[in-house]
Amino acid sequence: MSENKYEGLKLCNQLCFPLYAASRETIKLYRPYLSALDLTYTQYITMLVCWEEKVLSVKELGKKLFLDSGTLTPVLKSLESKGYIRRYRNIKDERVLLVEITESGQALRDKAVDIPTQMAACVQLNTEDTLQLYRLLYKLLGVSDEDIAY
Repeated sequence: MSENKYEGLKLCNQLCFPLYAASRETIKLYRPYLSALDLTYTQYITMLVCWEEKVLSVKELGKKLFLDSGTLTPVLKSLESKGYIRRYRNIKDERVLLVEITESGQALRDKAVDIPTQMAACVQLNTEDTLQLYRLLYKLLGVSDEDIAY
């Protein structure tokens, strides 16, 4: 039997592996900044959307974050217990659960404002490489260039 038929099973030939490893390493770099705010990475990205949108449905939030409700629910419960968001049913449609940022959650934005700059200093990519990677990753996620806000 030829060893070539197993070439595709080598770790170095897996696209998923450098994506996975880079994701883990990037999230690890966020930890000191986020722990100062008492946030996990998933809570942080949830707050990023809440700071932008102010009020949105859990379904919309999950779509923006590429997270299912099973993953999102404990994150939202935790953020709600910290007083950063509140969840409530839509008056027009009781089936829709809304998420709204609170005053306290909005105030947290000022404490987090420097995180993107601090993280940019940690990443060993120039601006052009960063934008190219950004585009390629969103392309992999099935998001078109027109839908990406740069």
